[in-house]
Amino acid sequence: MQLRAVGAAASALILVACATTPPSSPIPHSPARHPSPSPFPAEPRPPAPLAERGVPLTALKGWETDDHAGALAAFRETCGAARDPAMAEVCRSARAIGPLDRGQSRRFFEANFRAEASPGEGVLTAYFAPQYPARRKPDAEFSAPLRSRPADLRTVDGGLFDPAQAGRPGAARDAGDGRLVPYPDRAALEADPPDRALAWMRPEDLFFLQVQGSGVLTFETGKRMKALYAANNGRAFVAVSNIMRDRGLLAGDNTSAEAIRGWLADHRGPDADAVMRLNPRYAFFSLAPDDGRQPVGSANLPLPPGRAVAVDPAHHAMGELLWIDADKPILKGAFPAYRRLALALDTGGAIRGAVRADLYLGSGPEAGLEAGRVRHTLRLYRLVPKDARP
Repeated sequence: MQLRAVGAAASALILVACATTPPSSPIPHSPARHPSPSPFPAEPRPPAPLAERGVPLTALKGWETDDHAGALAAFRETCGAARDPAMAEVCRSARAIGPLDRGQSRRFFEANFRAEASPGEGVLTAYFAPQYPARRKPDAEFSAPLRSRPADLRTVDGGLFDPAQAGRPGAARDAGDGRLVPYPDRAALEADPPDRALAWMRPEDLFFLQVQGSGVLTFETGKRMKALYAANNGRAFVAVSNIMRDRGLLAGDNTSAEAIRGWLADHRGPDADAVMRLNPRYAFFSLAPDDGRQPVGSANLPLPPGRAVAVDPAHHAMGELLWIDADKPILKGAFPAYRRLALALDTGGAIRGAVRADLYLGSGPEAGLEAGRVRHTLRLYRLVPKDARP
């Protein structure tokens, strides 16, 4: 990803904002000119009953409690990712108006957007940018190499080896006789010592870094470097949480990221390696100086914490404005609900389907603790500019 392209993954591991209350490409349209959006409606719109499509924003559950000023700030920063002409008009209007207070921001969204419901229910998970210790040389504890993108890895259409993955990126290498073969899985890669490692990490930390897609490494000298996603081996992402539950390694309501990582750390060695190898996907990285900024998503923009989601690009375009309505968590310690505006700014190999989202919650331990407990029933709405053609 960028942060999730690895397989936006972490979400599926089972894995900022606060819960219900705030803390914190599209179908082309005709090039016909759209009138400039109005920042405010002439008068308040009364709530209306939800319909399958074309509902007013005031009918969205939790709409009145969101931090609309925070949402508008995130929208102004990232709305340039959208390629839809009508959205571009709204984006220019938002940037021209500048910062607004909470009430004004709410009226701006209500004046310029309508909501379209995605049919059915799906799953909301969350991810974050982890911070892990690393070493320049291996030892008994830091034994897992952080690998750079191999020179022989070729990006291909995933449908070359699996018709179900057609249109999605895959990975291959030359068999030596001109044929392309699938790139090796995690077990095969880990059995082959690297010629050179970018860094050495604890095995469970590397596993979660690969799931999250990027993070910050702190070396023994105190130097901090960003680990940036570079590529993956094209294998399908397999969540180990359900497997660990089914094998009795973790309780059914305790398959959070923190529980998984704790088990892997406690069983470091052959037992943990065997569990991690159940996920054949393997990610490669590059290192860059830590600039203190949020990671960049698939839209090539820094991800605003609590307002960015990874989505399936087969169903959503980068820059789309979405309303998340998620509740009924299945993991202990989770917030009861997430209802807020968010922008589609990232993708991930584990994020599949029209009603599927992975919410970026920021960096560091607190964000990681919250992200690891998010697995909620999701209802998703696309916010469409009122001037957009059906």
